[in-house]
Amino acid sequence: MAQTRSRTERSQDAGSAPSPTQNHLLAALSPDVQGRLFPHLELTELPLRALMYEAGRPMQHVYFPTESIISMQYLMENGTSTAISVVGNEGLLGITLYMGGESTHSQSVVQSAGHAYRLPRSRVKEEFDRHGELLLLMLRYTQALITQVAQTAVCNRHHTIHQQLCRWLLLSMDRLSHNRLTMTQEFISNMLGVRRSGVTIAASRLEQLGVISYERGMIQVLDRPQLESLSCECYRVVKKETDLLLHYLPQRQIIADVADIRTVTLPQG
Repeated sequence: MAQTRSRTERSQDAGSAPSPTQNHLLAALSPDVQGRLFPHLELTELPLRALMYEAGRPMQHVYFPTESIISMQYLMENGTSTAISVVGNEGLLGITLYMGGESTHSQSVVQSAGHAYRLPRSRVKEEFDRHGELLLLMLRYTQALITQVAQTAVCNRHHTIHQQLCRWLLLSMDRLSHNRLTMTQEFISNMLGVRRSGVTIAASRLEQLGVISYERGMIQVLDRPQLESLSCECYRVVKKETDLLLHYLPQRQIIADVADIRTVTLPQG
């Protein structure tokens, strides 16, 4: 489970602790809103594969990732799961808390280890009910997340494993400050809801093309432009909508002209 650090522990190594403003949504808030929220934020360590939310369990906090990525997954009755979206420093985890619910049917698993700042449910609702900045940013983020979930469903139905892997890698890279992911092929297959052999073939193809390198659970993206060209239109749709709705994201994450990205159809692995 996620590990929440005490105020004393945080003060001992404040120089190395991530800042709340590493989360772009928190950074976009005015000083007045930050002044009301930041004193109540708790720094939480998110180890790889930590379970953040369990399906059906009451939710007590909203999480604002700084340099971690969390995968929202739908768990089937037979134990299999499929990722329906990823959440990183562009937004927050826990939209159910301010959309009227107290629990979710999905589970949330840490895909890339790091940290997040969490805010108690009562503080989230109190600020949300002011009908101010936080409400507007949260609703815009929710719309962007809905687009990602819907496009993921389309992608899983109509596109190859190669293209799904490219889309997932690009979405992950958009939420990191570097080009490396610590991830096993087994974990990737669980997130995509496909066989591990299919992921192995897709990853090998990308390695052969010089797009990525993969060794001992470490994926490094070597050629992002080519990765974008090999992805299906699903990544472009999500990216364009995210950039439109989340105007606070840094410019380095924005594609200059998504219409110029070449796409190809790859054979099913």
